[in-house]
Parts: sequence; C-alpha cells; structure tokens
Amino acid sequence: MTRLRNYFLTGFVVTAPLAITAYLAWSFVGWVDSWVKPLIPMRYNPDTYLPFAVPGFGLIVALILITLVGFMTANIIGRTIVSYGEYFLGRMPLVRSVYRGLKQILETVLSERTDTFKKVALIQYPRKGLWALVFVATDARGEVQASLGNDVGPTVAVFLPTTPNPTSGYLLYVPRSEVVELEMSVEDGAKLVISAGLVSPEYHEKTRMLAERALRKEA
Repeated sequence: MTRLRNYFLTGFVVTAPLAITAYLAWSFVGWVDSWVKPLIPMRYNPDTYLPFAVPGFGLIVALILITLVGFMTANIIGRTIVSYGEYFLGRMPLVRSVYRGLKQILETVLSERTDTFKKVALIQYPRKGLWALVFVATDARGEVQASLGNDVGPTVAVFLPTTPNPTSGYLLYVPRSEVVELEMSVEDGAKLVISAGLVSPEYHEKTRMLAERALRKEA
C-alpha cells in the first residue's frame, strides 16, 4: 500500500500541473471565442457551415485584429486618431483615471526596455531577524527618493508577494544596503512563493555567501 500511495502521489504531481494548465488555456480560448465569434459575419464564421465548432478561431481573429490596430496606429493617421481618442477620454473624470492607470501598467509590463522584476532578493520583514522574499522593481525616483535620499541613501522599490497568491502583495521602499539580491530567476522565486517554500530552486554557493555577508553586517 505504501508503494501504491507513492505511485499515486508521483502521478498526481506529474498530471495535476498539466491538467490545470490545459484547463486554464482551454478556458481562456473559450472566453475569447465567446466574445469575438458573435461579431464575425456569418459567412466568415466556420461554425455556420461545419458540423462542429472550431475552438480558437475567435482567438486567431482577435490576434489578427489587434495586430492590425497596432499597424494602423504606427502611422500618422492612426496616431492622430489615438491622440483625439485619448483627449476625449482625458475629459471624462472617472474614465480617465482608469484608462491612464491601465495604460501605464501595460506599457511598463510590455516594454522591452524595462527591467521590472528582473531580480529576486531578501529583506528583513516584518522585523529584524525575519527574512522575506521580494521582487526588485526599480530604483526609487522622483519625490520618494528626494524625500528619503539625505537620511536613507539610495532606495529601491520592491514588491513583497503573498503566499500562495503572488499577484497580491505590498510595495515597499527599502534602502539598497538592506537588500540581499539572489541568483534565482523571477520564475523560480514565484515557484518558491506559490509553494510556500516547498519547491526550492537549485542551490548556488554565491547565494549562501551573500546571505551570510548580510547576516554578519547585522551582527
């Protein structure tokens, strides 16, 4: 029975991530199809003349339309239309806040020049002696750094995720001298947070030396 239980747990560990990933991907495709397919003319929709539904056709159409919008926006006429649209949205009290916030987030996440969340680090939180895993965002700038610069020195913005849901957490401004950067990738850091420390990435000697160096500084 012990051997059968081990076989079952091994099979569960292998199949559960595959099943959950396939379910989420299939649900996303179905969600996009439910939005896009009703907008496709009947003669262009394969579901009208095929005896079975074609999953993913709406997703393909959506990708093509989004690419065309990006192509048209790249020229002068498209930029003019977008600027007028943003001007009218900027005149709406509630809508402008939502639009500007979403646009800034998407531009930051999708920008190829940004180094957002490229490093994983450790900080002492919520008190000295307790270490928390964080994702380093960027150096503090603007009013935040100007207000803290003289007393604290160089400061970095870090994101402290919650377990097991790393999409929520806290934004903290921490002195750079108190941030212990790790070698692990952001993906490995996310796995560590989601698994509540059960799934650890490969160990590196340099990481141990950095942690010991930070502990000696505190001592």
